[in-house]
Amino acid sequence: MNDHLKSQSQLPHHHLIAYLVARQLLDAVRTAGVRDATLRDQALRSAKSACLNTAEGASRFSKGDKSRLYAIARAEACEASAAVEIAAACGDASATSAEVNRLACRVVALLTALIKR
Repeated sequence: MNDHLKSQSQLPHHHLIAYLVARQLLDAVRTAGVRDATLRDQALRSAKSACLNTAEGASRFSKGDKSRLYAIARAEACEASAAVEIAAACGDASATSAEVNRLACRVVALLTALIKR
């Protein structure tokens, strides 16, 4: 966990590895250097949404609410990865999409487990 989160009070999402990996995904999307403004905006919005929906799901009590929000977060992580992948394929990213894809796969796996729980 990074120092910024350690200094904050522990909220429900701070206990989820899925949230921490979603934050790493957001950082990777930011550093991918997507030059296409539309794809950059979409990738960042999706990565942010993956973080936010994971956090919101963690704060819910009912299994249905949690599952719905985790499913949205999972789809957003996929969308963020796809946007960076498309930018890289078009030569519109300064880095390959491999790290973003790796993190997105991990977020998807973690959230899938939370949905089934």
